[in-house]
Amino acid sequence: MPLHPPHHPPHQPDPNDLARLLTDVATGRISASDALATLTTGPFSTPNAGGSNAGGSNAGGGTATDRVTLDLDRQRRCGFPEVIYGDGKPADMIAGIIQAQQDAGQPSFATRVAAAVAEQVQAQIPGVRFNPIARTLTAGISDPPLPTPLPRSNDAAAVPDAAEIAHAAVVTAGSTDAPVAEEAIETLHWMGIPFRQFDDIGVAGPARLLAAVPHLREASAVVVIAGMEGALPAAVGGHLSVPVFAVPTSVGYGATLGGLTAMLGMLSSCASNVAVVNIDAGFKAAYLAGLVVRQLQRSA
Repeated sequence: MPLHPPHHPPHQPDPNDLARLLTDVATGRISASDALATLTTGPFSTPNAGGSNAGGSNAGGGTATDRVTLDLDRQRRCGFPEVIYGDGKPADMIAGIIQAQQDAGQPSFATRVAAAVAEQVQAQIPGVRFNPIARTLTAGISDPPLPTPLPRSNDAAAVPDAAEIAHAAVVTAGSTDAPVAEEAIETLHWMGIPFRQFDDIGVAGPARLLAAVPHLREASAVVVIAGMEGALPAAVGGHLSVPVFAVPTSVGYGATLGGLTAMLGMLSSCASNVAVVNIDAGFKAAYLAGLVVRQLQRSA
């Protein structure tokens, strides 16, 4: 007779815990991807559902990376390794990709990683660093970035010949844009691109932007991150002679439509040096800015 595993009673989550989780998603305290990770890996998950996942195996047999075709040649072709989009990927799969990149001597970078998933990846691979604000994982690169590796101080001794150093600038309209800015900064750090950071200088306080303009003019490319009506990139672009990569964020009240209003405003900008990426796409804007800086570094 065939052997059957012992019967386990179905897991019964606490309804109060589930209600709190749904409330946190509805109020924006946590993201939907973080909530999904909690449901699948936390106290709401069903033990041994679909079989054991120990050792990186999945329910259908084999390892979690069996369905991954890793592009280890991308660094040679494109200058940088393949980036891991972490949203929806299990920890074993992300860990397997990172390990393969580390074995190949490539720096690893994963975006949109839920905190619960990041914790599991870190348990499998020592030395992986998680930025909970940016929701990014990095491995095989130098120490974490400073807030402003190139200080924006007026003190000439603090930044000798800052204009001569090819670098990117990351600008936020408000402090609520910080998660997108952190993703951009982690991207630049992974790329090895110097950057300067300018926070909370939105158009509601024009004097703040005007004070930063002399420093922004020293940058080789600028990432501008803004929600609400998305006016800041055009205002910044009108002062500069370098590319401005605008990032609309999903920050704002109902009429902002989750960032759509900001994106359409940025796309409609009459500032000729402004190009727009997707909503909350801090990675994409920083990657483009980093490519600009990299080309200037090569030509120097």
